[in-house]
Amino acid sequence: MQAIGQILLGLLVGPSVLGLIAHTVLAQHAAALGAIVLLFLIGLEFKLKDIFIFRYAVIALGGVIVPWIGGYLTAKSFGYDFPSAVFTGTALTATSIAITASVLKTMGKLHTDAAKAIIGAAVMDDVLGLLALSFSKQIVDGTFSTTAIILVAVKALLFVAAGIYLGKKVLSPLIERLDRTPVIFIAVMAAAFLYVWGAETVHLSGVVGAFIAGISLGEALAHRARSHGRGTELLHLIFGAVFFVSLGVLVDLHAVKAGILPFLAALTAVAIATKFAGCFLAAKTQGFSVQDSAIIGFGMAPRGEVAMIVGLIGLNQNLITQEIYAAVIVMSLATTLLTPLVLRRLL
Repeated sequence: MQAIGQILLGLLVGPSVLGLIAHTVLAQHAAALGAIVLLFLIGLEFKLKDIFIFRYAVIALGGVIVPWIGGYLTAKSFGYDFPSAVFTGTALTATSIAITASVLKTMGKLHTDAAKAIIGAAVMDDVLGLLALSFSKQIVDGTFSTTAIILVAVKALLFVAAGIYLGKKVLSPLIERLDRTPVIFIAVMAAAFLYVWGAETVHLSGVVGAFIAGISLGEALAHRARSHGRGTELLHLIFGAVFFVSLGVLVDLHAVKAGILPFLAALTAVAIATKFAGCFLAAKTQGFSVQDSAIIGFGMAPRGEVAMIVGLIGLNQNLITQEIYAAVIVMSLATTLLTPLVLRRLL
């Protein structure tokens, strides 16, 4: 409920209602910064063996293919052209790991089997979403190349492997030597943002880079558990609020005209149903119970800032119209608001 209240506060002070804070690049950067710090802190609580598991990849795949088809068919059924339909489907493949992870952490459920599956699948979902974005752009441009798609995948996987190796073998020993010095906090956050830069260099989401940094440096910081834990909770409190309030500020409900309300309603329903169905069925095939599969399905549903970024790419490249962009933004907000409510009931 805390996350929902913060998003609604952002809507209130943002351009949708009072207009006290404008929808600016600063607001976008504030949301990105909040998500980055959140995912770094959450990454500190996980080990590598908890995340990169085959059955999580199966869940991620189900959560990309089914929503992409659903988004494409929904846009086509409302009369939108091929490029618009392709990018609408791509926007629906996204999963915002920051939203669900923050809710799970707040509820103390971050280390349940379902939560680990959500986190692991959401990280892999970002890699698959990157491939879907590259694939969609090439299909629309008529420049599809299997080699180019493979190259994108290889770069993403190399980043993850190199990031983990660098963190374990180079950065962790360095941070341990800096323990109890005044610069320890600066060194840790500098390392986190180094990973963010690396992730964005290979066109992955910065939050995935932050999460990989957290996994890589977690053991080096574990022996400082008490002082580090207090600092972590304070950062989570501050930047969690920044992230969720910024999501509300980024939405301008004035852009939603009456003519697109049927499409908006259909897109939101399809976004939730297809992500739930794709992840639920995949989780069931991998041995999860019905309840855990349902938790995973809804936990993967929020699109948040990730779908907003995909929509903005499509708009800037004239591949989608302003009204589709507005629908994607509001769909992202709706799935973000719904997820904490459903997860609390399921948990």
